[in-house]
Amino acid sequence: MRILVVAEHDGRTLRGASLSCLGFANSVADATGGEAAWLVLGHRIEDVSVEAARFAPVVVVDSPGLEQPMAEPLARTIAEVARQRNSELVCAAASTYSKDVLPRAAALLGGAMASDMLRHELVDGKLQFDSPQFAGAVVATLRLLGSPQIVTVRSSAYPAAAARPAAGAVERIELDASTFACRGNYEGLKSKQNSRPDVTEARVVVSGGRAFRNSADYEQLVGQLADAFGGAAGSSRALVDAGITPNELQVGQTGKIVAPELYVALGISGAVQHLAGMKNSRTIVAINSDPEAPIFDVADFGLVGDVYAIVPEMIQKLHSRSSSSNVPR
Repeated sequence: MRILVVAEHDGRTLRGASLSCLGFANSVADATGGEAAWLVLGHRIEDVSVEAARFAPVVVVDSPGLEQPMAEPLARTIAEVARQRNSELVCAAASTYSKDVLPRAAALLGGAMASDMLRHELVDGKLQFDSPQFAGAVVATLRLLGSPQIVTVRSSAYPAAAARPAAGAVERIELDASTFACRGNYEGLKSKQNSRPDVTEARVVVSGGRAFRNSADYEQLVGQLADAFGGAAGSSRALVDAGITPNELQVGQTGKIVAPELYVALGISGAVQHLAGMKNSRTIVAINSDPEAPIFDVADFGLVGDVYAIVPEMIQKLHSRSSSSNVPR
């Protein structure tokens, strides 16, 4: 099977979630006797192309028309490259980027698409995918009828692909300028500067919910606890809607899907939409003042109490432990 993996990057390096998607693609390629290749899109992306070649062959489309993350030219480019290469499977990491771009590409290709894929299986020579439905309450097994097949893959579902002993080939493709035409205009990017890792890539995620009254409290408790763990700070939708946290921190069905080694839920009740975004975490710790909160149904460890009283003590103990571990013995 000829597989095209759309690489997500920040202009300098690959996203970790894309390496997990490549892990999925390699698994399918091994089972079908095919090959997986990256599709790297953007402008001035030489560094990304070199990094990607460490893991698989690379197809690069470098154009000023792809410098900004506009879905229309990106989708058109993906569709055109997939046609040229006769790709049978196009995949990308399940992210806000792919949610915006991949369905458009699927429509242009006339293929069949499945989102947030968790598992795959080859049955009678055909791929089947497990995909969560109804906010994760049901997992459906799908077989896509159409070609090419287009899927997005949850980063937590597959291990990241390992680097190869020798770098793969890098193929540069030139497309007609009309491919990059866009009816929309890029006005700018508004994003809060954050020194912490992204919630989708961190080993530890600490998220805050409705219990936090303002941004200062969120930063003092959620942010500092995340820093003590060396992890990422996340948020429920309630805080985003209240303007307390930015949208890029939201974890849940309409936010980001995470599955870290440790997920700490502070003052989060556990609505099904939030659970859909984090319930696959390896270890879940919940602190909530309501002993009947649904979050305790999925938590491995739960503590009933006020986050304003408990979290400062946790931060202090973590700092004390860190300091004592640095003392020469």
